[in-house]
Amino acid sequence: MSTPAAPVIEGATHAHSGKVRDLYELPDGRLLMVASDRISAFDFILDTTIPDKGEILTRMSLWWFGQLADLVPHHVLSTDVPEAVRGRAVICERLAMYPVECVARGYLTGSGLLDYRATGEVCGIALPAGLEDGSRLPEPIFTPAAKAELGAHDENVSYDAVVATVGADAAAVLRELTLAVYARAEEIARGRGIILADTKLELGRRPDGTIVLADEVLTPDSSRFWPADEWRPGRAQPSYDKQIVRDWLLSAASGWDRESGAPPPPLPGEVVEHTRARYLEAYETLTGEPW
Repeated sequence: MSTPAAPVIEGATHAHSGKVRDLYELPDGRLLMVASDRISAFDFILDTTIPDKGEILTRMSLWWFGQLADLVPHHVLSTDVPEAVRGRAVICERLAMYPVECVARGYLTGSGLLDYRATGEVCGIALPAGLEDGSRLPEPIFTPAAKAELGAHDENVSYDAVVATVGADAAAVLRELTLAVYARAEEIARGRGIILADTKLELGRRPDGTIVLADEVLTPDSSRFWPADEWRPGRAQPSYDKQIVRDWLLSAASGWDRESGAPPPPLPGEVVEHTRARYLEAYETLTGEPW
């Protein structure tokens, strides 16, 4: 999967592009991270964008970084960014990133559900029998994944695999921080009528060894948020994310065959607007701030 060309930003050198974010190097060594309006599904970056998505993600991450500051430091140094990307970008510090997707799950769904159905375990953690799609777990669990190349799926791995990759001491801290962040965010979201089913964190290390929360945090792109009053285990849950896009692509209306290898078609206007509205609803409900 290739990403669209990143925009040229005066005074900044393009370093990397992911599914959603473009990263630039600044002359003073700091990094400029820009959240685009791109949206991906089924390992494709779609030709259609979602208006304001990059700004929604950026605002939401900044709000969450503030809520978590006493648990773990974050990488944002400034929001004083070039005018062309104002509102959707941050200046951040350069970190040595851990090659691990730090995932916490409080509910069973997605790839965790598939693993559970096959083995009764998720990432080597045995779970009780009889759990369903959307079941609340007895306690939140750390279910790491190995980072994949762009366009490929991250692969769930065991805790022992994390230890082998980063060492026992770092692995223990990554697990502890991930579960602490999940616990704090789950409590905040629940107080606003939203279930945080799971979330994925990116963590890096400063030269002095301090572990820092990086990239984005607790947005609909990295987390599953469900309306608490609609939670019904045993089915797919309504969610504040791009499930609207996935559902349309898999419907007869799209005319797209996922197995064909062909890229998905452009999204119709009503799917774009509905998706934007769900992202906005998540932002306003969680932060309490009007758009």
